[in-house]
Amino acid sequence: MKIHEYQAKGLLKDHGIPVQDGVTIDSLDDAEDAVDQVAKEFSANRFVIKAQIHAGGRGKGGGVKFSLDRESALENIKTILGMNLVTHQTGPEGRRVKKVMVAQALDIAKEFYVAITLDRAKGMDVFMVSSEGGMEIEEVAKTSPEKIVKEWIVPGFGLRPFQARNLAMALGLNGDTAKQAVKMFTALYKLFQTRNCSIVEINPLVVTEQGDLVALDCKINFDSNALYLHPDVIAMRDLDEEDPAEVEAGKFDLNYIRLDGNVGCMVNGAGLAMATMDIIKQRGGSPANFLDVGGGANVETVKNGFRIILSDPNVKAVLVNIFGGIVRCDRIANGIIEALKELDLNVPVVVRLAGTNAEMAKEILANADVDLISADSFEDAANKVVEAAGA
Repeated sequence: MKIHEYQAKGLLKDHGIPVQDGVTIDSLDDAEDAVDQVAKEFSANRFVIKAQIHAGGRGKGGGVKFSLDRESALENIKTILGMNLVTHQTGPEGRRVKKVMVAQALDIAKEFYVAITLDRAKGMDVFMVSSEGGMEIEEVAKTSPEKIVKEWIVPGFGLRPFQARNLAMALGLNGDTAKQAVKMFTALYKLFQTRNCSIVEINPLVVTEQGDLVALDCKINFDSNALYLHPDVIAMRDLDEEDPAEVEAGKFDLNYIRLDGNVGCMVNGAGLAMATMDIIKQRGGSPANFLDVGGGANVETVKNGFRIILSDPNVKAVLVNIFGGIVRCDRIANGIIEALKELDLNVPVVVRLAGTNAEMAKEILANADVDLISADSFEDAANKVVEAAGA
């Protein structure tokens, strides 16, 4: 789960981490009050107006504007609030800006990059810093990976003081600023752990002309499987920033992620779903989604799965690839038949069923008065669905 920058900064503040603060609004009617509040509360006479969307690259897309005075701040709010912001992470369709943050402008001396995530290969959290902070950090990772310094954190030990000092030294910090960094890095890792985050990223972390270390921007994502432990985090969820089909799938306990292909996939089990997408690509097709109906799939699950897959207008064919273990294939077959009759599908459907009661399921499908394409094997199913989508 993702949250907005202003929400992430609120969590940083809760852990004693200094941030570029401000006021967030969702209406032009509140623009003047917001600018005046920031001016009064933070003694600011210059401002930064920042679009609040769940995507990076906002600055390059025109969603972050420096404002020299009150008048230009108000003008920039009018420009950004309600705009369709296109960045490298939103795709060409962009994202409508429904909230903006009015923040104090700071005098910046240096910019750094700081992040924590899980290194799955090592099975440890990794704390990363780079002296090359700012909008081009992706390019730094590609062309100069040696400029990104990492400290791996042994489970159960937490971020050790010497590791925090190593990270501060890697940024070239010394004296009081280095002490600030050590304290900040320790607090940041505590936030990462206690909130079950999947990534915490500050980019940029800045040193001001006054020598203060401040988080200018922040991104935090959470492990969705642990959200039940954090009702306050769940309350931060912004459904307007999520794919409507993914939100709808969540209501039925379906794991759905929209992709950019044209072959819809309905599969049980995450591993089989990944393998299904792989073989579709190998056969020259392109998967339109990841959809795991889970081990307890039934008639309603299958119908809801079809509805969600077909909400994507790019889908030209659907592959149902089910291995019957806990769930019986005959139950899935009945669900497919009901869905095809009820939903009046206008795309070809390829079905491959294996496992518990697979032969019974094939007989049920063969005797049903529905239009579908039966497949005997994994490879056969992939070939047929790619051909059907192309046709």
